[in-house]
Parts: sequence; C-alpha cells; structure tokens
Amino acid sequence: MTRNRFLITAAVLCHLLLVPPIVTSQLPPVKQQEATPAARAATQKTTAPETPCALAAAAQKENGAVNTICAIQQEEQGGIYKLHGAVEIHYGNYILRADEATYNADTKEATAEGHFALDGGLNDDHIRASHGTYNLELETGRFYDVTGTTGLRFRANRVILTSTAPFAFTGRLVEKTSPDHYLVYDGTITTCELPHPKWQFDARKVIVDVGGNARIYHSTFMLHGLPILYFPFATHPVQKESRQSGFLIPSVAHSSAKGYVVGEAYYWAISRMMDATLGAEYFSARGWSQRGNFRALPSETSYVDLSYFGVIDRGIGSPPLKEGGENVRLNAAGHVDGFRAVADVDYLSSFLFRLAFNEVFSQAVYSEVKSQGFLSKSDNGFALNGFVEVYQNFISTTPGQVIRISHAPSFDFSSVDRQLGHTPLYWSFDASAAGLSRSEPQECSTSGPVPACTLPFRSGYLGRFALNPDISLPLLFRGWSLRPELTLHDTYYTEREPISGAGLALSDPINHRSLEATVELRPPAVERVFDKEFLGRKWKHVVEPRIVYRLVTGINEFSNTIKFDERDILTNTHELEYGFVTRLYAKRTSEKKQDCATTSSETMMPGVTVGGPAPESIIPWVRAAVVPCQAGPQVREVVTWELAQKYFLDPTFGGALVPGQRNMFTTTADLTGIAFVTEPRHLSPLISRLRVETSARTDAEWDLDYDFQGNGVNASTLLANYHVGPVTIGGGDAILNIPAQAITSSSGSSTLARFNQFRAAIGYGRASKHGFSGAGSFGFDSESKQLQFVAAQTTYNWDCCGVTAEYRSYNIANVRHENLFRFTFTLANIGGFGSLRRQERLY
Repeated sequence: MTRNRFLITAAVLCHLLLVPPIVTSQLPPVKQQEATPAARAATQKTTAPETPCALAAAAQKENGAVNTICAIQQEEQGGIYKLHGAVEIHYGNYILRADEATYNADTKEATAEGHFALDGGLNDDHIRASHGTYNLELETGRFYDVTGTTGLRFRANRVILTSTAPFAFTGRLVEKTSPDHYLVYDGTITTCELPHPKWQFDARKVIVDVGGNARIYHSTFMLHGLPILYFPFATHPVQKESRQSGFLIPSVAHSSAKGYVVGEAYYWAISRMMDATLGAEYFSARGWSQRGNFRALPSETSYVDLSYFGVIDRGIGSPPLKEGGENVRLNAAGHVDGFRAVADVDYLSSFLFRLAFNEVFSQAVYSEVKSQGFLSKSDNGFALNGFVEVYQNFISTTPGQVIRISHAPSFDFSSVDRQLGHTPLYWSFDASAAGLSRSEPQECSTSGPVPACTLPFRSGYLGRFALNPDISLPLLFRGWSLRPELTLHDTYYTEREPISGAGLALSDPINHRSLEATVELRPPAVERVFDKEFLGRKWKHVVEPRIVYRLVTGINEFSNTIKFDERDILTNTHELEYGFVTRLYAKRTSEKKQDCATTSSETMMPGVTVGGPAPESIIPWVRAAVVPCQAGPQVREVVTWELAQKYFLDPTFGGALVPGQRNMFTTTADLTGIAFVTEPRHLSPLISRLRVETSARTDAEWDLDYDFQGNGVNASTLLANYHVGPVTIGGGDAILNIPAQAITSSSGSSTLARFNQFRAAIGYGRASKHGFSGAGSFGFDSESKQLQFVAAQTTYNWDCCGVTAEYRSYNIANVRHENLFRFTFTLANIGGFGSLRRQERLY
C-alpha cells in the first residue's frame, strides 16, 4: 500500500497525497541483498578500494583500538592533528576521507576540505562534499556542496541494500544534528540514477529522520528537468512498515460510455494490522461511483478483505435506462478453536450493473454469484464441516430474472475409507443435515414501462437429511485391481415439488432410499520404457485401462424432488463405463538446470495466460512468492490423454428423463459438465481430455465431447500457452453446441444453439521490467462475427519511474459498447498518478 504523502495547495483545495517511501529496489530488505542497477550506477563512483590505512585500521581493531589516522603528512600538537594528503580517519564504523583535515583527538571532531567523504554508520551513510566538519563520536556535523546516499553498503563493485528506504540527496548545506537526523538546505532528493536523474524534488529544506519520516518544504517536482508540480509541504516515512493516513493521488481517465472520469480516494491507516481506502469517481456522462476497501491481518494465518463498488447512474437514452447498482465482496480466512474458517461473500444488486461497469471482461459476463462461509475440521480421518451458501444465477438483465438457492445452514460429517476390524472390508460414511430454499422465475411480462417477472416456483425453508454409508472390498491380484462397492443412499426432504413444477412447494415429505452397487475393474497398466534417449531424456509410456459397472435403484419420485445440489440429481441408472488414460513421461538425465521457468508475476505475465488464473498467495493482496528453479534429474508427465464413454442399459434412467429438455443427472455430470441428455439414449458422448506439457514453459489442453448419437461435437475447449524469456503467448477456442431438442424458437420449432468464441493474448516483459513491456488480448465471437473485447497495455520503465497506458474496448450484446483509455505514471515505490488499478491490469 502506498505510504508517502504530499500536501498540495491549489486554489482553495488541499490534498494529502499518499505514496510509498523512496526505494531503489522492489526486493525485500534482506541483509547482503544486491541493489538494483540504478542504485549501483548512482553510487559506484563513490566506492573506495581497500587502502593500506583501512587494512591497518582493521588490524588495530582486533587489538582493541577504535581510532586510526592516516595521511601523507601529519603534524600533532596537543592532541590536534593537522593532516595533509590522502587523509583517512577511521573511528568506530565511520571512515572520513579528505585532501586536508584538522582532527581533535580529544573531542573527536574533524574539519576537512577537498574531496571530503564520510562513509559508515548504522544507516550506511555516504556523503561527498567540498568541505565540512564532523564529530565522529557524537555523529554530528555540517557539510557543504553535498551529494549523499543512505541505506547502501559497498562491497567491491557491488552495492548492497541495507535499508528498506535508501535514497540519494544533494544540498548546498547539510547538517547532521544526531545519528539519525539530517537537515538539507537548497537541495534535491531522488531515487534515480545520478548525476542526471529522471525525476527529483528540488526543495528549499528537507528534514530527514532515518527510520522515521522525511519532511520536504517548498519543493518542486522536476521531470526530465522540467518543473511539473509545486508542493509547499511533503512527507514520506522511511520505514518499511510505517503507514500514514491521507488523500491518494487523483485518478483521471476517459471512456466513450462514461465520459471523463475523475476520482479521488482517502487512505486510512487504522492500525498496524488494519487499513481502509474510501474513494469516489465522477463520470461526466453517467454519474458517480463509490469505492471502498478494508483490509486486516489479525494473525499470520488469517486475513479480512472487504471491498465495495457502487454506481449512482443518471442513465442513458430516452427515457433514461439506469444501470447503476452495488457489488460487495468479502474474503476472509482464519482459525477458530481448531476449525478452519473461510468466508467468500459476493453480493451483486443486478446483472445489468455488472455488465455495464465491471472493467474485467470475464467478470462482466459471468452471470453467477456465489456467497459462502464455512467451518471445517479434520481429525483422524473424520471431517466435520458447517457452511452457509447462497447461489444466484441471473438468467437475463431483466429485474427478478434470477434463480436463487440457499443453504442456511448445512452440516456435513464424513470419513475416509477405514478397515473394518481385521477383515478385508473397508467402510466409510457421509452424513448431512441442511436447511434449504429455492426460488426461480419462469414467465416474464414485458408489458408496461418496467419488465416484471412472476415466480412460478418457490420453496419454503425446508429440511434435508442424508445418510450414505458405504462398504467396499478392494482386491489385488497380480496387478489386477477389483473393487466391489455397496452404498446406501437415504435422503429425507420435508417438502416436495408439485407435479406441475410451478407454484409453491408442497409440505409433503419425501424420502429417497436407494441402493448403489459399483464394481470397478482396473487391469494391470501396460507400460514400456524406451532404451534410447531422446532430447536428453529417457521416455516411458503407460496405458491405464478401467471398466466400471454401476447400478442405482430405488429412486421413484425424482420429478418431485426439489433440486439444490449434487445430492438431489441422483437417479436410477444401469450403466457401464469404460475408458483408459495414457501417459508419456520424460526423465531428464542431466544435472544441468533445464526447462526452468517460474510461474511468478516477477518473471512473466500471468494475466496474459489464457484459461488459467494467476498464481495467488495465501493473503489476497500479497504477491505470490517466486517458485525457485529445481536442479537435478526431473520426471515430467509430458502427455496425458484420457478417453471415456458410458453405455446406459437403462436409457430413461428409471423414468427420470424428460424428453425435449436438457437433463442433468449425477451419472452424466460425473462424466462431463455438458448436459447432453435430451432424449432416451444408450451411448453417452465420447469424452477426450488431452494435456501436453513439454516443459514448465508450455501448457496445452484440449477437452472434446463427441456425440455419436448426434453425429457431432457437443463441446470443444482448446487452450495453449507458451512462455519463453520475457514473451508470453496464449490462445483458446471454446465451442458449445446445445442440442436442438433443448431449444425452442419463438415459432415453436426446435433450433440448434451454437457458441464459438476465440481468445488470444500476447505479452512481452513484465510490470517491473526496465525498458519496454507490452501486452494485448482480444476475444472474438465467430457466430456473431464481432469482437467481444480488446485490451492493449504498454509500459516503459526507467530506473526510477515508468508510464503505463491502456486501451480497452467492450462489445457486450446490446448492453455495453465502450472504449476506455487509462494511464498511470509511477515513481519507483513512491506512487502513481492515473486510473489504472493493479487488479484490472493485463500484467
């Protein structure tokens, strides 16, 4: 979080701008940490080699001496030394160098001139001046025509960071009034490479408390030598953990839909473990938005992250269509009396609001909203879970067109397989008690100024109780695996769905008692290890076949069961599943580091990766740690290919199937998430799951469902990503064909719905890379022949500052057609001016 603050006075407005401390490196403050090239270049000219005097001082220190004086000529009278030529005075951990010096051995005060240099101290001060005086014991003095740094230590040609906030400064006069206190007059302060910094603050007076605050008076912010802003007062903490409340730098952007966007926010450092940010933005064409964020770290293993975003919309069109709303997100986790507690709450007032104002395309078009909180504890193979969940699926942007399912609360108790005494039998169980409710719209009327929808079905708050004991007999014989298993499903509901499927749920209990028999047969895996090496690796091919027979019987009132989750879609079935998994392994025979690529945002652009989320840390706002490269021989599963299909001996699933609509059952959902059952059938689609990962830099996956009964592809998802050096390339194509029987046109005839969407992305560099970085991404709908979204972002970073510009275009149905321009100008670890938020960037 930004930690610097500047007080700007412009007209009658005052802004306390919050930015972080001046730092030359993003790396953590670990001892012996190597500095950035910018810091090295800024200070390398001041590095002094090991001199004979330094070697003599080190030897005398071992004998207990704390003071060593060296010079070409020395004159001593009454404890006062007059030193001429190559003067060096070593006292404690300080070294003073000059051409000429006068040193009082009693007071430890030195007056020096000509190439005056002072190095050392607890803060690793390095001061160069034309002349000055310094008391080596009191660590106080005055220096003239100064160039200096703090927080840096020199080792040969290396510069090591010893502070979380090192910086460079110059001054006509610098006074050091205590070991940690500096007064700089008519000087500059910067983190850039000297002597020609990209930016600096020219200040009349700077007060620096090392380890505390730096206060800057009457300063001008200079960019490439040009004055940009005047600050009557500025201050920044020079501690890693120090934070101060204040106004953030204003944000500015432009959008074709929102108009000019101007925003401001206030940062509140509540305590060492809590902070909050509150802000607002003005949309010249739409209205106002409000944002808020609260963060807390109660302990090392717990966190709270609460955010709010809302828009008060004036509306567009005539009459104005208002698309405003609110979105609240809560992420929290911790431990309570041995239980793991997690809350993931997402409140959305309307789907139209998300479509119109969310800046991330994949989030904007996502119609589901899930909120849940749970407590869980596992002990000795038993697991106890309690949770509350609310699920919403917005069918359309029309108000009220939403399916809502609630679990409030639900308790689950289960166990892993456990041996039954000394027998070869194993047992387990799963028990649940839940309070549930469901509501769903069915018919909507568009008559009148506001569309209105009825709720044809709504359940009350009903109870569901389930008990599922299981017993199995795993058998192994010469590589063959046979596992017969018997499970009893007993589920009791206090209400049932009416025969018509509309209206209110009936207060008539229903009890499902079913028996599930399963026999799983796995023949020995067929494998071969190839003798010859290829590409420096040894190769192994494995084929793992399987056959599963399943019979479920006893469910006779499936149509009267209210559907809440996977427990409620269990049907009678009589089926045979067959398939195999083939795997290709490669073992590197060389000890050399190869195929070494981390998946951290420090080395690539995870936001450009198609089909996979960016790596996350335990705490949401903390960057994921870098994964180190592993040396030595490694075994990699290069290719994994699974083929599977089911044959249904009972094509109607015990009469549960309703022809002409999509049916989702437990047995079909276990095979594929695509609802393919629209009529009685014996064969399921053939599912193919192919994954190729030749190295840590490559990742390709192709999921395909081919329906022999429909003679076509039901679904196909292809994803591919490649990382090489600073380049990241990704692409994906998703095809979905909804069966004709499931779709009815306005004329009453059946029609086929087809979706085919393509996405591609490419990136070079990363957010903190020196020089140029850039990325682009787009999504294309081949059915409508139009771009859904386009995003392009480019960054150029110097050693101490950078500029980022972004363009986005949205084309979402008839709801949103917008072009958005945003930018951010960033000073290295000081702050940024602009409207490009970190969580919305491509990288």
